[in-house]
Amino acid sequence: MFGTSGIRGTVGDDVTTALALSVGRAVASEGYDRVVVGRDVRGSGDALLDALTAGLRECGADVLEAGVVPTPTVARAVPWTNADAGVVVTASHNPAPDNGFKLWSATGQAFGPEQCETIATRIERDEYDLGAWNEYGSIESLDDAPDRHATALRDAVSIDDPPTVALDVGNGTGGITARVLADLGCDVVTVNGHRDGRFPGRPSATDDQSTRETLSALSSLVEATDADVGIAHDGDADRTLAVDDTGTFVPKDALMALFACDVATDGDVVAAPVDTSMVVDDALAAVGASVSRSRVGDVFVADRARRPDVVFGGEPSGAWIWPTETLCPDGPLAACKLVELVADRGPLSSLVADVETYPIHRRSVEVTAKAAVMDRVRERVCDRYTDISTIDGVYADVGDGWILLRASGTQPVVRITVEARAESRAEQLTTDAVAILEDAIAASP
Repeated sequence: MFGTSGIRGTVGDDVTTALALSVGRAVASEGYDRVVVGRDVRGSGDALLDALTAGLRECGADVLEAGVVPTPTVARAVPWTNADAGVVVTASHNPAPDNGFKLWSATGQAFGPEQCETIATRIERDEYDLGAWNEYGSIESLDDAPDRHATALRDAVSIDDPPTVALDVGNGTGGITARVLADLGCDVVTVNGHRDGRFPGRPSATDDQSTRETLSALSSLVEATDADVGIAHDGDADRTLAVDDTGTFVPKDALMALFACDVATDGDVVAAPVDTSMVVDDALAAVGASVSRSRVGDVFVADRARRPDVVFGGEPSGAWIWPTETLCPDGPLAACKLVELVADRGPLSSLVADVETYPIHRRSVEVTAKAAVMDRVRERVCDRYTDISTIDGVYADVGDGWILLRASGTQPVVRITVEARAESRAEQLTTDAVAILEDAIAASP
């Protein structure tokens, strides 16, 4: 039921008001007595939020409703209000027909696998602690959540020479970024700024192929306004991507290296998933810091980021975590941090040019029986290579590069990621990885 980022699926098939009611009932029945809720801009969100809230209250939980807000606003509001949990009705960067639910713990960190399993088990068994007529929970509006989030963002950065910023909100909930950057003195120009859950301006996805193709409006806006940096969010504003002052898309691994090196010093550690580029390792090695790898998913990066020596965590998906600020990926915070970086250190194009990059290939292959296929993939990779990690999927270090094959936690696909220090080697490794996967698919019943 739960992938790496909560429950997601097509509305009317996988995600229904009946499921929303069950999620609410299960959360409250697990003893989460005070719950913050909110939603993104999708048209189905209103009804799903109503059903979720009904389920929570029916099993005795008091509900604090934040309304249509960024996902990180809800995550941050949980510890601010001394709540026990938070639930956001969102499919994040998934396409418009989808919706879902993401759950947050009392610390503002996403529910981990064990917490998700307890919720899923209750739903599957239809086991709820339904309240009597006089035991329903209360509901109140949490109107100040966006203002409190905005204040936290302003306090997190210091910008002495505010630059011009082009912002692509993606028709989602990320408008708070424009508000805060304007408060900090930046000249902010926006595109796709109106909220619309159909995402008419561009897809909400943040994978490399789609962003290179669909951030053209942002690139044009940077060029037309002479902006110093361009910033884009996904639908629920937990992710942040960038284009530089020339309108060129900034590779997310390079962006992660810049964020990491901006905060890390000798002996520090940066948390990152297994599909992170060697670019980050090399950049951190230059300042005496290192990478600690986790499973893919912001919940696993956040869990690693709780360690005292970890100063930053991030994913190549565009999810960035500053653990001293919050344990959730906060797109508006990342935007503010990037603007601060540009204001302090100069043109983003120059900063990116200083980051040595390597050929990295990412592709997804549709697979129905993911578990069975991955069992066979693991066998084949272990037979062929020696330096193996199975922390998430199967990862093989080949010295001058690496391959990773892992099942998606949110879609019926197996993802292949390959990196090498030379393009010819990356192409060879990609061919090998694809052959391994195709062979495993063919051998599956």
